[in-house]
Amino acid sequence: VQLQASGGGLVQAGDALRVSCAASGRAFSTYTMGWFRQAPGAEREFVASITRLGGNTYYTDSVKGRFTISRDNAKNMVYLQMNSLKPEDTAVYYCAARQFVRSPSGHDPSEYGYWGQGTLVTVSS
Repeated sequence: VQLQASGGGLVQAGDALRVSCAASGRAFSTYTMGWFRQAPGAEREFVASITRLGGNTYYTDSVKGRFTISRDNAKNMVYLQMNSLKPEDTAVYYCAARQFVRSPSGHDPSEYGYWGQGTLVTVSS
């Protein structure tokens, strides 16, 4: 599967933004999907994940209640709705796909075999 993230931009603290990830291929619903982010000088960190049919979602603590991951298998799309953005949310956001589930939450980047190119989200204070 090939992934392409889009929708990043420059916003102010408190604003909302939705980033999207388009997937190629006909087997999109067989992949669990995740969003990760990487700030300058930091390691890539888990943000959220969603199971194949969207029945379960997982979030890192710092975004719970503010971010929502969703997917549309008919359109081969996964989304990350980000509300109440903070300057510390500034990062390049990557979508990722995994076919073989090792952990329910999918928080470990090594579990993902497919990555998009990333989209930059900058939150100004």
